[in-house]
Amino acid sequence: MDFTESYLRVKKSLEAYADLKIELLPDDTSTAELAAQALGTEPGQIAKTLCFVADGEPVLVVACGDRKIDTKKLARIVGAKKVRMASAELVHEVTGFFPGGVCPFALIKEIPVYLDRSLCSYDITYIAAGTPYSALPIAAMRLEEITSGCWVEVTK
Repeated sequence: MDFTESYLRVKKSLEAYADLKIELLPDDTSTAELAAQALGTEPGQIAKTLCFVADGEPVLVVACGDRKIDTKKLARIVGAKKVRMASAELVHEVTGFFPGGVCPFALIKEIPVYLDRSLCSYDITYIAAGTPYSALPIAAMRLEEITSGCWVEVTK
């Protein structure tokens, strides 16, 4: 798989934020556990970006990598009857990223972004930057600023 386009899209979106720098890594960072190993940190400090389908509409949730998303809580918050994980195909179609490299901004379609309060447990978390070999260290409030995300509590 070629991640050049998605990586460049994220990199371009960061041009307005000179203090934010993508880290390219030789090791796979497509899961919180792998990213934590590659970065020498704990899985909780890895911010996973997951795509769900809420009554047919895609939504993104960003949460600490050591947490599980409670889809019942998410359904209540977004006012949906049914919430399920999006397929890999749908994730790519609506975000422009493949699972394991989903960045919560620089999306190809406008999708609501929900930021779980677990992200505030760390001064810095690492989000994917368009590839399964990249990470972007970012503070929770900066992530909110860039994504215009809504703070929620949807983890177990």
